[in-house]
Amino acid sequence: MPASSATANDAARHVPVMLAEVLKALEPRANERFIDGTFGAGGYTRAILAAAPDVQVLAIDRDRNAITDGMALVSEMQGRLTLVEDRFSHLDKLAPMLGEGGVDGVVLDIGVSSMQLDEADRGFSFRRDGPLDMRMSREGSHAGLSAADLVAQLPEEALARIFQVLGEERRAHALARAIVTDRQKEPFLTTMQLADLCGRVIRSKPGDIHPATRAFQALRIAVNGELDELGQALLAAERALKPGGRLVVVTFHSLEDRIVKTFFADRTRSQAGGSRHQPVAAVPPPTFVQTHRGALAASEAEAELNPRARSAKLRFAVRSEAPARDTGTSFLGLPEVSLQSGRGR
Repeated sequence: MPASSATANDAARHVPVMLAEVLKALEPRANERFIDGTFGAGGYTRAILAAAPDVQVLAIDRDRNAITDGMALVSEMQGRLTLVEDRFSHLDKLAPMLGEGGVDGVVLDIGVSSMQLDEADRGFSFRRDGPLDMRMSREGSHAGLSAADLVAQLPEEALARIFQVLGEERRAHALARAIVTDRQKEPFLTTMQLADLCGRVIRSKPGDIHPATRAFQALRIAVNGELDELGQALLAAERALKPGGRLVVVTFHSLEDRIVKTFFADRTRSQAGGSRHQPVAAVPPPTFVQTHRGALAASEAEAELNPRARSAKLRFAVRSEAPARDTGTSFLGLPEVSLQSGRGR
């Protein structure tokens, strides 16, 4: 089957996670304008467009396959959908494509899509043999080092830190040591080579997750710079949203959720700290208001039907009238890992 046909079939099977909760938080109304920062198979976008009359959506994806397969929906929507190949961290720069004055909502579904997992040649899945790639974008200026490049080039300590910090893998150092030893005999070029090594190094019991799960997650996050992208996208959404605009973020593991939680905590507070030894410090006016504190989880019924929903968490907030803050992402506590190759083991 041609790759484009396979992708289209995968798209048809893709089920957007927590769709009802996302729509309730976004509250699409007639003539409003939205940004779907992670278009994927278009599940959220299609639902937003159908939720109210004359809604417009700007949808973004780094994956050229997603853009190509989404063109049929662009035609179907007759001018209400604009689809752009780019990073969602640039969403504020793209927002004027919908007109001036800001947007009414932004939705972000973080992480790898089921379509990408199903395509063996993308290298995301440890259950399907393919090139050890994991890049969400493999064309043009968006392409960078592949997972195979990192596994081949990084020194042992750098690999161990990636597995430990980005994958929360307890056997990070043992796994990095085994990779460095084995790559001297034969390079790691396929997903199954690395998955098999993970199986040898990381012992698991029946009912545990696959031994390669955390290692593959860590490499994918490192290859695509996902956590920094998320931090930048949250700041971009703050700049793009008009007062009353809604920001909705769906995450799938603790590192992502921690960043979103920290962002909303910082942007909704009106005063800092304070104790009997230190006076309460003033902070800039809050840029968001949370009508629901904490994260929402998928229902048991959805989690049963859609395995991807089991770890999903949704957080949302409403943009205030305060100006966007001119800050970097340091307050988010993004973990630092080095992707620089070096000499040594």
